[in-house]
Amino acid sequence: MNWIPTRLTLEQKEERRRRGGQLLKAGNLSKAEIARQLGVSRAAVSQWANRQTNGGMRALRRRKPQGRTPKLTVEQQRTLLKYLRQGALAAGFPTARWTMGRVQRLIRKTFGVKYHVHYMPRLLAKLNWSLQQPLARAQEQEEELIRAWLAQDWPRIKKSAAAQHKHRVF
Repeated sequence: MNWIPTRLTLEQKEERRRRGGQLLKAGNLSKAEIARQLGVSRAAVSQWANRQTNGGMRALRRRKPQGRTPKLTVEQQRTLLKYLRQGALAAGFPTARWTMGRVQRLIRKTFGVKYHVHYMPRLLAKLNWSLQQPLARAQEQEEELIRAWLAQDWPRIKKSAAAQHKHRVF
């Protein structure tokens, strides 16, 4: 039995179609046997056979990807990532937090490309840039007092709770 990976590259898929076309052309195996051997459905082999009948082996080549070409080129996407890494303050925004609207405005200002704000999460995910929310912190809190409390008071509270066999401290 042949090992078949769960995900194939476009080149691997094309090679599989060509192999299927060769097997179909040889005529020694049925479509079901070819499908079993290549790890595809019989319907896929039938489609390959139709394409091969109408256009020969050239018809089994990889086709140009369908869909709209991206609005941002690969180089523009790299530039966008560079701006994102520098931060929102460096991009001229009043705070350091990136929002979808800010990313949208940056793209429009820098590249002259308009995206809908609802598309921004998909674009950023494509660039391996994840949505993150900052922790909510009170502006009034004092870091020194928090560190002192954690170092002195919290261990004492935990110790007394353990001595009383209490597992929850409110």
